[in-house]
Amino acid sequence: MLIRFPEDIRIFIACGYTDMRRQIDGLVAIVQMNFQLDPFKNSLFLFCCKKRDRMKALLWEDDGFFLIYKRLETGMVQWPKSSEVVREITPQQYRWLLEGLSIDHKKVIFNVNNKRLL
Repeated sequence: MLIRFPEDIRIFIACGYTDMRRQIDGLVAIVQMNFQLDPFKNSLFLFCCKKRDRMKALLWEDDGFFLIYKRLETGMVQWPKSSEVVREITPQQYRWLLEGLSIDHKKVIFNVNNKRLL
């Protein structure tokens, strides 16, 4: 299931791994201190554990935070391990991530009708 977010939302991904024992306050502290971003803006922040089978998402909505947790039963998320601390991604890259695809595609993929897929 893909959760629908507002069209104007900014999506940030915490590159590398995050301790999944952290709850809302701990993740807010990461966003503020490590990323120098405002967690109270219209933004979704994504975090992943070292095994890449669990993700958390943090979202502020007017009167409080949502903490969304996903645990994969099989497989792993293609999580970036770049030198960047945080990276902004597009809604399309967010969908790719949740579908098990890499957010860094090296080439465009076409289907048999020559329509661009990625």
